[in-house]
Amino acid sequence: MSSYLDGGGGCRKRRRGGERIFKFKSFGENGCPVEFDGSFRNNVKALVEYGNLEMNLCNDGVLCWTFQLEVHRHPPLNVLLFVVEEPVRASSINLHCKHCRYVGWGNHMICNKKYHFLLPSKDTVASCFNCDETNSYESNPEKGKLNLVELKGHIMHGVFHSNGFGHLLCVNGMEMGSDQLAGYQITEFWDRLCTGLQARKVSLCDTSRKRGMELRLLYGVAYGHPWFGRWGYKFGRGCYGVNKPIYQKAIEAIQGIPLCLLNHHLSISNNEVSVIFSRYQALSDHSIVTLGDLLHFMLKLRSRLPEENITSSCNPTTVETNCRWSPKRVEAATRVIVEALKNREFRWVSRQEVRDAARAYIGDTGLLDFVLKSLGNHIVGNYLVRRCLNPVTKVLEYCLEDISTVFPNSEALIMNNSKAKPRNKITKVQLMKDIGYLYKHILNDQKPTMSTGVLSAIPMATRIILDTKFLLKEYTEEQLPIRGNSFKLFCTVTLRNNEGIDEGSKKPMLPYECVSFNENTTFDELRQEVEKCFREVYWRLRSFVVEAVANMSVKGSDLVVGSVEMGQKLVFIGSNDDQIGSEDSSGTGIVDCLCGAKEDDGERLISCDICEVWQHTSHALANADADALLNNIEKWVVIMMNLQRFYLGILHIFTCPVVRNNVKVL
Repeated sequence: MSSYLDGGGGCRKRRRGGERIFKFKSFGENGCPVEFDGSFRNNVKALVEYGNLEMNLCNDGVLCWTFQLEVHRHPPLNVLLFVVEEPVRASSINLHCKHCRYVGWGNHMICNKKYHFLLPSKDTVASCFNCDETNSYESNPEKGKLNLVELKGHIMHGVFHSNGFGHLLCVNGMEMGSDQLAGYQITEFWDRLCTGLQARKVSLCDTSRKRGMELRLLYGVAYGHPWFGRWGYKFGRGCYGVNKPIYQKAIEAIQGIPLCLLNHHLSISNNEVSVIFSRYQALSDHSIVTLGDLLHFMLKLRSRLPEENITSSCNPTTVETNCRWSPKRVEAATRVIVEALKNREFRWVSRQEVRDAARAYIGDTGLLDFVLKSLGNHIVGNYLVRRCLNPVTKVLEYCLEDISTVFPNSEALIMNNSKAKPRNKITKVQLMKDIGYLYKHILNDQKPTMSTGVLSAIPMATRIILDTKFLLKEYTEEQLPIRGNSFKLFCTVTLRNNEGIDEGSKKPMLPYECVSFNENTTFDELRQEVEKCFREVYWRLRSFVVEAVANMSVKGSDLVVGSVEMGQKLVFIGSNDDQIGSEDSSGTGIVDCLCGAKEDDGERLISCDICEVWQHTSHALANADADALLNNIEKWVVIMMNLQRFYLGILHIFTCPVVRNNVKVL
């Protein structure tokens, strides 16, 4: 069997005859391998019971389990999932989590344990098990741990704190060297794990790239959300003071830029942009008006386009398999309609007028209606047949556009001409090349022409989108089912201070934890269970003692069932001897940058020697006022929309006879 486990001589010896193999595509779903019906920490404990405990891969106190996952059977391909349980006492160097601090969870208390979920690369697994077989870990006990947790280049590395908050640290698909799994397969696998384990919130730092393009920028313009947005990840936190309203306005500004304006400003110095615009307008069955529409269409086309096959970039009258007209009759009707439009001297003509002119040669009105419906925004010969709705008369109109100058290398597409078929086709390679060209010359262009006039919004909005790296997905905590005689409550705690503040004003300091009990449980027993739960989850609550239940007056001997509703949220007030420590207690100091940032966002900071306040070292937008920036982007959005309407209105006034004849010339 081709897998990680039989890739090398030392690895082959570790195969166990009774080792269970799980399906990669279903691992993490409920029932595979276990029913996930408890809290996060209980679900993890239940999961690792099905794994193989590896005794010699980690340091003392650090446990590791492996799961063999079958990606596909023909050809055979397996991968290994490592689950590493890392107690906080084993993390003396990295006691505080920098990922929590960057994403804005710095106020969270330090948890007792971290759980690392890793899909290592093939070479990492081979070297790790070879190290185990040769007993070299005895001379260097830290080597196993470094190979598993601290090494870079894993196919996937995610980490959870024991309270259910986690971070996806890396996804390396085929673009980054993985020869087994694509990026979307890895992300789907991670999402199943988070859902099954009932994680609370998961963050990630989106630095994904493909062929040199930042995907959070490309997909943000095309879809309005980053690539990870397919799995529900949304804006979590921006760098350099970027907030969610500014981020949304930046996306809207670039998405709404009309192609006609881009073509007007860029075609003088870059004719290839016009060629690309016309090429994909011909492929689309509807008008592509804005840059967001164009990139959305191109990425959707890429997802439908086979790797090796090719698709026609001109198919104006695609004959369906159940079409009652022959291709020859469809082609004849197409040429008649094009000739009728040519006789109108490239003016906009109403659909009825075109239809009446074509009826002198084609008597079948059904055929004419079919061809008129199929012809819109497609290329026939050296002409692009445009179709749009007149904004004044609300009537469909057609117009020819001569594209022989747009395709200087005789790239005009001729319908049903076998000699021209090689030029009628577009491959996925060409499609990605065109996407990369638009990305480079529009979204990533730093030339002076992009920093003045109507296009100055592009570099500014692009910088804002690129500064939004931290994404967040919240996995909703649903009401857990009652199983047999077991009931569940969601409980959290808060600490009583020395001044004895009224219990009703106390706010929870920690996320809610799921606590199970039976129908005969008293409040004293529930209190003990809550103490045990929070002592187990949080490092600084080892001496936590519950004293009362907030907003409730109950006796310790009272039964819980009947006093509270199942699934209710309760707050317990208590005291603790240890000093509370949070994830941001790392000596970063006060962050107060001119860009508006008040917390460490992972970007480079420098401290003032006098006031000891931290600020960003340098950035293009670091000195910009957030409110002024937001207003500036909103202004550009309005300008783009108004210019688009103005352009279309002027076009119809001077080309449409119905409108033009009703305009008084002074």
